[in-house]
Amino acid sequence: MYFARFSAFGKWRRHAAIPIACLCAMTGAGCEGNDKSATKSNRSIAPVFQDMARASGLVFKHDSGATGQYYMPEIMGAGIALLDYDGDDDLDIFVLQGKQLEPETAGAAIDARSPPGHRLFRNELIPSGTLRFVDVTEAAGIGDRGYGMGVAVGDIDNDGDPDLYLTHFGPNALYLNDGGGRFHRAMESSTEDDRFGSSAAFLDYDADGLLDLVVANYNTFAISNHQACRDIGGPQDYCDPTSYPPAVDKIFRNLDAGKFADVTAETGVYEHFGTGLGVVAADFNNDGGVDIYVANDKMANIYWINDGSGHFVNEALMSGAAYDANGVAEASMGVVAGDVDGDGDDDLFMTHLNGQTNTLYLNDGSGRFRDATDQLNLGVSSLPYTGFGTVWIDYDNDSDHDLLIANGAVLAQETGGDDRFAKYGQRNQFYRNDGTGKFEEISEVAGESFQLSRISRGVAVGDIDNDGDLDAVISNTDGPAELLINRGEPKHHWVSVKLRGIKSNRNGAGARVALLRPNGDRIWRRAHTDGSYLSASDIRVHFGLGSNAQISGIGVIWPAGGREIWTGINANTRIELVEGGGQPWSE
Repeated sequence: MYFARFSAFGKWRRHAAIPIACLCAMTGAGCEGNDKSATKSNRSIAPVFQDMARASGLVFKHDSGATGQYYMPEIMGAGIALLDYDGDDDLDIFVLQGKQLEPETAGAAIDARSPPGHRLFRNELIPSGTLRFVDVTEAAGIGDRGYGMGVAVGDIDNDGDPDLYLTHFGPNALYLNDGGGRFHRAMESSTEDDRFGSSAAFLDYDADGLLDLVVANYNTFAISNHQACRDIGGPQDYCDPTSYPPAVDKIFRNLDAGKFADVTAETGVYEHFGTGLGVVAADFNNDGGVDIYVANDKMANIYWINDGSGHFVNEALMSGAAYDANGVAEASMGVVAGDVDGDGDDDLFMTHLNGQTNTLYLNDGSGRFRDATDQLNLGVSSLPYTGFGTVWIDYDNDSDHDLLIANGAVLAQETGGDDRFAKYGQRNQFYRNDGTGKFEEISEVAGESFQLSRISRGVAVGDIDNDGDLDAVISNTDGPAELLINRGEPKHHWVSVKLRGIKSNRNGAGARVALLRPNGDRIWRRAHTDGSYLSASDIRVHFGLGSNAQISGIGVIWPAGGREIWTGINANTRIELVEGGGQPWSE
């Protein structure tokens, strides 16, 4: 029999918990009563995200390799990932790099301030107690020099260590973590698809306890078929994505021992495809099977329903998730799933091109969606921007999903400048959930980073400094990586849940987790690393509790189908829940 393990701040059982009374005093609000009403009274206190990248040693500058040829991958950017690769219970950072696509072409060389190839930065928070990052790329054996696009994180061999799948403009790569601080490229994994890869996600679609892999591919652009495209005014610029035929997405079934089989045809995933950029996997229709949603650029989005027999059916059109409310195929880039309206199912949010609004689809619980973008105040404010990565981030721990969006143009803007930031740079956006499900843009007070013009692309979220609130990392095309540490007030209650599967996959990826309140309220979250754009977030499940520290229990619906509940859990702790260690949960 297995049991939950409890701790506060950092390694399991390593530190003593801060007494609840002390944390209540820090918030300036009582610990009793209705959580929502107590929390909303503190809404006048602004969040502050401080970019600590350079100060903490996260020194990385992306290089798109742009030489004036306007090759399409140059404007697409690259992803970023949060993962605990060395098992010390703090989050490390992996960043993908670009390069010149034709070295013989005249143009600027790779910036000497950043070494070539992708980079892995180890977090020294544990045991040093100081947030500090060290570049361990070579020591970890993961100095891949492909033209980086996306990254997916998952424990594909169930050995307790996160593995990495990298998508490239060119052959993709799977790296297995040996648990001793090194990665080894799995050359015989059969996953090295050589198309124009974008986002990827791990999922257990057949519920066999092994993580499978879905890869979104963009289009058939190649250096050999490159076209010279021009904007309305005449100067050359990057081509429209539909200038090249779309590429088929791929799904690979995990055969164990680092081997996969391409099951794209037999699962039906080859039947519909588009210019795929974002991908997310979740049980949207609550039937126990993991479904897949693919965000396509300027083409109808795809919503693969898992029929439970190893086959997927595209229900995007009938479910209301193929087009926006006006029946238009939008330029979908990033996509994220989460329970926005608190009804227990995963809703969808995706980012789009300037001139279009971003789109929020609310799920009715059966996997059918309606466009609620304008209703929730997420429409008009997004019109000037081209959005890419996006994450739900409960920055103030009040239990509601707030929203961070990374922006950056893909066509030259009329700024009069010649440098790439002047042409394509935009500021990022931050939205606060007002507690009724509607959103208020508060970018102006969210920190200096939200005032800068950059070509932002990937975003990932997690508690990087282990202080009980969520932080974020952002990748910028031809710019520095950003480390946004949450300095916001008030310091509300929270609990962080790490899962360990026994029958299910080791990290419980895909599990649905519910925090239960004494008054009957529930907060639903999903254990995942996928979503955003080209990026991977921390798999630990984070619950903000507001000023009310009371927890009746935490229930888990495991990917293998079991339902369990744990009680006696305190707020402001990090816990590990092991499959088989809870009590049966009949609901």
